[in-house]
Formats: sequence, C-alpha cells, structure tokens
Amino acid sequence: MLQRCSMLWLTECIYCSNFVYHLKDGRLKCYKCHKKISKNKLNKVLTLIDAFIENETALHTSNRLKLSYVSIQKYFLTFRILSGVISQNEYEKCKNLSCEYEEYFYIEDSKKKQKESLFEAINFLTFDYQNHIYTILLPSITKYKNDSLNDTEFKKFKRDSKLINIRKKHNNINSFWKYLEKSLLPYKGIDKKNFGFFLKEIEFKYNHTKEEAKKLLIKEYFK
Repeated sequence: MLQRCSMLWLTECIYCSNFVYHLKDGRLKCYKCHKKISKNKLNKVLTLIDAFIENETALHTSNRLKLSYVSIQKYFLTFRILSGVISQNEYEKCKNLSCEYEEYFYIEDSKKKQKESLFEAINFLTFDYQNHIYTILLPSITKYKNDSLNDTEFKKFKRDSKLINIRKKHNNINSFWKYLEKSLLPYKGIDKKNFGFFLKEIEFKYNHTKEEAKKLLIKEYFK
C-alpha cells in the first residue's frame, strides 16, 4: 500500500507553493493559481519519487507497494528524463566556469576481464564545474570490434583516444565514477540505448542531497 505523504504537501500547492484547500470531491485546490489535483495521485507521485531518489529498483518498488511493474517503470523513466532536464538547466548556468574533464570507459563489472567486451564499453566525458558534475556521451567504439588489436595495441588505442584535463589524481570526477559504478550494480546490466537516461539520473543524484533532489524533481514533474 502507498504510504501517506507528509501533511506539508496537503497544505502547500505543488505548482506555486501557495495555500491549498480541500474540495468536497477529495481534491486539493490552490487559492492562488486555482489548479486542482487528486490527493491520491499526489500521494502516489510523491511516494514514487521518494523511492526513485532512494535508489530502489522498479521491481523492488512494485513488490513493496503492490503496484504494476510496467507502471512503475514508466514513472521511473519519466523521472530519469526529468533528471536530465534539470541537469541540462544547471549546466547552462555553470558552463562558463572553469572546469576539469576526463573521458571514462564504462564496462559492466562482470565483463571487465573479457577483452572483447572492451569494444562494448560506453564512453563519456565527465566535466567538473567547480564540484558540479556534468556528463556527455561519446560515440560508440563498437565499430572497432572487428579490428585485430592485440593487448598492447588496444591499450595504446585507449591512451591515445583519452581526453583528459585534471590537476590532481583524487578529484571529484573520480568520486563520481565510483558513485556511478556502485549505483549501477543493482541493475545487473543496462541496455545501451537506455544508458544515457541512467547516466543523467546518477549525475543528478550525485550533484544534490536527497532532499534537494526530491524537491527539484517534484517541482519539475508538476511544472
């Protein structure tokens, strides 16, 4: 069953933060913007956002709340897309600041010792704008898969193609990569076509505390 949301959300408009009052049909209406919303729908969305920010998988959330797995998946995909929107908006505000950056090759933990899997790696640039992380996916290196590269040649390929501009070994970028690896473990493999959504989700969560992330996501969802 869905948990009841905080009474804060029953007295404050999610659209404009002004006072709301209760209608006879069970909905809430804002006295300022006049928008209406079902308390049940509001409670459901807030509960799912909370689960999403707490890093629950869609399957776990579905089982815990006794809700449709397909429905939860759709909500979580929406949250990931919105995470990307928020991240892009934040990037626009800080893109003129000085930054460090480095390229990263992501390979599933179970495949790291398999040479052929290196060609399936997902590579992306990670920027650190004064402790604010921003990521950009790079073109796939799958096209090199049929090339007969030995170990030395492949290491040279990685080294020569690596983009880097960092001033110290232990930096915010490395911390983000560790956070990324840990965050992806519960999923036990992610389809490449969806990796960008997960990358932006993790970037968003890394840049904010859980409370900040929840508030930003709620605001963006009901915009």
